[in-house]
Amino acid sequence: MRFAAIDVETANADLSSICQVGVAFFQDGKQVDSWSSLVDPEDEFDGFNVLIHGIDERAVVGAPKWPAVAAEIHVLVTGSVVACHTPFDRAATTLACDKYGLQPFDCRWLDTARVVRRAWPEKFSTTGYGLRKVAKFLGIDFKHHDALEDARAAGEVLCRASAHAGLTVDDWCARVLRPIDPTSDQPITRNGSAEGPLFGNVAVFTGSLTIPRREAADLAARAGCDVAASVTKITTLLIVGDQDISKLNGKSKSSKHLKAEDLIGQGCSIRVLRESDFQSIVVAQAVHG
Repeated sequence: MRFAAIDVETANADLSSICQVGVAFFQDGKQVDSWSSLVDPEDEFDGFNVLIHGIDERAVVGAPKWPAVAAEIHVLVTGSVVACHTPFDRAATTLACDKYGLQPFDCRWLDTARVVRRAWPEKFSTTGYGLRKVAKFLGIDFKHHDALEDARAAGEVLCRASAHAGLTVDDWCARVLRPIDPTSDQPITRNGSAEGPLFGNVAVFTGSLTIPRREAADLAARAGCDVAASVTKITTLLIVGDQDISKLNGKSKSSKHLKAEDLIGQGCSIRVLRESDFQSIVVAQAVHG
């Protein structure tokens, strides 16, 4: 249960114009450290942004520029889970790195707004998932629009959601890729493109995938596969999440996987593929035609 939370403020509407960044570090549900810095964005300050966060040109005189700040953050977050509330802070750091020709941070990002939507699905559906509203509901006091304070609040939100749902940070990384209400997820079917390299195949997905099931179905359909909800005698491809296919005990395999193996034993032509191998095939075909 260790992770970092990050937040940035920008000088203007350009997300790459970062003028302040804050990083809060959490261990076992408590903040254990923090780091923050003003940043010289080498850009103009818009009066509207200044009104929000109070940082202007005078405040960043002598402050480091983004390449120096990014180098410090790289050391702090590489290989870690990094939380942020909504995707804007992640996008801002990536765009700032692009601006200076730097590599983006090597970490696993976790959007705490997506976490909130799953931890309390009915609470904010009509009022929005802004950090101030969520923090007020959870009793988290903070100074909004100060980067370090916002980072701390986002981290606290993740800690509260973990305690509420009984999920670890790693669990949340997987959970946010699934529907808000997984029990209401309807079977996903698609008709394959006749121009796709795998046209004529009937594909079925099973197990925990690295991308949302609907995206996987769209990918298969573009490659030419009809996508079905269940394994039958006309199934030709069973695409299994990498973690699931590595399980050796037959009882741990999904019902779809076991049915496919039974049909294969009856003479049906069904190929079982890992998700990563399937994606490699589709990408290679898309590149080379």
